This record gives sequence, structure tokens and C-alpha cells, in this order.
Amino acid sequence: MDSEINAMHTIIARVFFPAALLASLLTFAMAHAAGGDLRLAVMAPSVITLIAAMLLERRMPFQPEWNRPRGDATTDWLSMAALLAVIDPLLKWGGPLLAAALYARLDVPAGLFPTSLPFALQVAIAAAIAEFGFYWAHRLHHSRQALWWLHALHHGSERLYSVNNFRLHPLNYGLNYALGMLPLLVLGTPSDALFGYLALSYPVLMLQHANLPLRSGWLNYVFSTNEVHRWHHSAAPAEGDRNFGRVLVLWDHVFGTFRYQPQGANLPRTIGLYAGDAYPARASYWRQVSSMFLPACCRAAG
Repeated sequence: MDSEINAMHTIIARVFFPAALLASLLTFAMAHAAGGDLRLAVMAPSVITLIAAMLLERRMPFQPEWNRPRGDATTDWLSMAALLAVIDPLLKWGGPLLAAALYARLDVPAGLFPTSLPFALQVAIAAAIAEFGFYWAHRLHHSRQALWWLHALHHGSERLYSVNNFRLHPLNYGLNYALGMLPLLVLGTPSDALFGYLALSYPVLMLQHANLPLRSGWLNYVFSTNEVHRWHHSAAPAEGDRNFGRVLVLWDHVFGTFRYQPQGANLPRTIGLYAGDAYPARASYWRQVSSMFLPACCRAAG
């Protein structure tokens, strides 16, 4: 029986990520071809992927001790609620309005986005543009102390599991959106190409922090999988200042910040903030969010 369970876990570890990615893209492609609800086609597979990951974390964790809360669960869940219920809806409402204002203010020429290209290429171009902005937003949050103070909320946890993905300061999330998604809106990217990029993104993000022993093979050189992203949460700067890509590691390859060990466990010695960081990582969620506006802000070592 144990051998059968181990065999099943091995299969899941190999196929879960590519299956989730393929399911998301196929669901989107069918909805797009049929003129269906693209938002639902993107959201439904991502929710299923997240729930499946949370259930599997109890059965086959990569690190069993990461399943035990360390005084961080309330912060993680409050952050998730704030992002999904308030911040993300506000950005989706206000983003197009801001893009329209910038479009008029900057006198952006019409038709900059290549809508005449095949749809798959439009999605690929949208992904490359968005990922470039997300890459530099993320990298700047590591190199500028004031921005690091915002981003330290995300790195303050000493374990990795599915809900960590939503552990973000609202301002950090907003700045990421401004550099990643806003340029696409200003360029006039068609909504279906945007949804295509989201269909590619969401399964990656839902599994990026999963406490699962996934083995995604060559896909680790393309996507920011949980194997790749674990290095980014290392408490050692030489390891943590790597793999800044949100979904793709394209720009990490270009700018020399990619890290992955194909024959190793890809497990940093310690997860969390860098040594000497003054950020109040063990404080409540609300105190961490508000600390940006207090006099002690921005003395982080990052």
C-alpha cells in the first residue's frame, strides 16, 4: 500500500503543474472560440487549482513543518481577503480609467498594440510586456529600502504554502499592477489578449508558493514554479535576490538573475527576511501594513 501511495505521489509531483497549466489554457481557448465568459474561464480553473493544492499540501507536503502555523496564518488570510475583496477589484475598476487618462495625457498614438497578429502571438507579446514590468517592479522592491519595506510583508513568513501567494502589502500590489498591467492598457491591448495572459498566469501563481514536492522538469526554465520561486524566499541575499519574474523567468534569464538546481531539492537553508532586517514581521497584519507610514519605516537591510 505504501509503495502505491508513493507511486501516486510521484505521478502527482510530475503532472500537477503541467496539467493545471494545460487545463487553464484549454478552458480559456474553448471559451474564447465559443464567445463565452472569459473571466469565468480564467477564474474557475485557478480556484480549482488552488483548492487542490491546499488539499494536497496536507497529504504530500514538501516540508511537513511548513504545514504548522508560526503565528503567520492570520496575517496570510487577512492579506488574502484584503487583496481579493478590496484591492484587486479597485485596481480592475480604476486601472482602465487611469490608463485612459494617461493615454490622453501622453498623446499615445492609436494602434500601438499589434492586433493584426495571430491571437497566440498577441498573448505572447502581452505576456512579455507585462512580465518585463513585473520583473522590474519586483527587483526595485528588493533594491530600494522604502520599497523593500512594502515588500517585506511578503517575505516575512518563515515557511511557504499556498496562501503565501496572497501575502502582499496593498501598495506593493498596486505598484506591481502599475508597472505590469497598466502599460498593456495604455497600449490598447485587446481584452481577450489580457485574459489570455491571465489564463497563462493564474495556474503558475496558484502553485508558486505551494508546499508540494512538484518536479516540473524543463518547465522550471520557463515558468516561476514553486521549485524556482523557493530560492527567492531564501534568507540569504545571494539566493533571495534571484528569480524576480512574476510568472515567466524570461527576464531573469536576460538579466542574469535566474537560479535553479536541476539535480537538487531547490531548498534554501532558511526561509524569511535577510539577517538584520528591522521589519516587524511578527507584528499583526494591520501593524505591518501601517508600519510603512510610521517614523521607524524603511530601516530594512534589504
